[in-house]
Amino acid sequence: MSKNFPSIKFVVAKKADSLYPVVSGASIAAKVTRDRAVRPYMSTAIKTGLITGIIALAEGIAVGRSFAMFKNYHIDGNKEMIAIGTMNIFGSLTSCYLTTGPFSCSAVNYNAGCKTAASNIVMSIAVMLTLLFLTPLFHYTPLVVLSAIIVSAMLGLIDYQAAIHLWKIDKFDFLVCFSAYIGVVFGSVEIGLVLAVAISVLRVLLFIARPRTFVLGNIPNSSAYRNVEHYPNAHHVPGILILEIDAPIYFANASYLRERITRWINEEEEKIKGAGSTSLQYVIVDMTAVANIDTSGISMLEEFKKTVDRKGLQLVLVNPGSEVTKKLNKSKFLDEIGHKWVYVTVEEAVGVCSSFMLHTQKANPMKDESEGLNNV
Repeated sequence: MSKNFPSIKFVVAKKADSLYPVVSGASIAAKVTRDRAVRPYMSTAIKTGLITGIIALAEGIAVGRSFAMFKNYHIDGNKEMIAIGTMNIFGSLTSCYLTTGPFSCSAVNYNAGCKTAASNIVMSIAVMLTLLFLTPLFHYTPLVVLSAIIVSAMLGLIDYQAAIHLWKIDKFDFLVCFSAYIGVVFGSVEIGLVLAVAISVLRVLLFIARPRTFVLGNIPNSSAYRNVEHYPNAHHVPGILILEIDAPIYFANASYLRERITRWINEEEEKIKGAGSTSLQYVIVDMTAVANIDTSGISMLEEFKKTVDRKGLQLVLVNPGSEVTKKLNKSKFLDEIGHKWVYVTVEEAVGVCSSFMLHTQKANPMKDESEGLNNV
């Protein structure tokens, strides 16, 4: 027994008629060595599996949507994920190759006139027969000849008109499209997808970090207030600066919004001084498009409130959403500016501010002790 099991000893218990295996130090050391040897491969396998799975999933859904556009049908991304995941789970039990929706095979099937998934069964049988019996015939065939079959099938999938359409409408969308094309042609489908996704994410981050702000003016003979850049006939209300924030306020754009709004106020004050008109007294901020706000955004509003206070101006908020209102209430910000300076519409806020300016001769509206309407 010592020859067959050198690292295990058996002893007889005194109070029981059974044998208890006793593991020696040599077996423990061997087990630790094996664990250390397996651990690096396990981490590599996990990383490779995650990366390969994400790329395969993205490629399969992208290819499916491309052909859905040609065939004028709709695909469900969730069902595609379930199908690809199920195939790979059962395929892994038999050491099957990674299953996804490859662009090259799909292009060949599409140009061959395949209509249903039964074409995959025919293709599998053909590939099996080719590997078993016809492989020697392809041994001396140049790879460029085999790749020409795929290239010829892919040329029919290039939509030049769609690229021209993107160029005319949005140059950035054309950049995403062209980057994906260059990555696929000169690299691989994975590289093309990574480039397209990276540029798209960069665009989203730019939009979040640099949200749009507008100066609103009144459309003549109406109660509507619109962007003065889009509507040149919209005129400014004397003594009132109306601004609109067209994005949620987060930590990524809080500093930019504070600087941008402060710049609007400085430009308006310089314009008023040059024209010699009524001094600026109210700053109305339309928050209709602000769907949410975080603590950094609230801190930005508090700092902006201090800035307008130093300038002798009154901050007025218009139509903050329910979620925004809850957070402003919890942070006591609405108590700082006063609930009487929160209104539902820009028209109502302008009307109240104009009424205050007509009934008082004070240059600083912050010293006005008259009570306004509570609109919240």
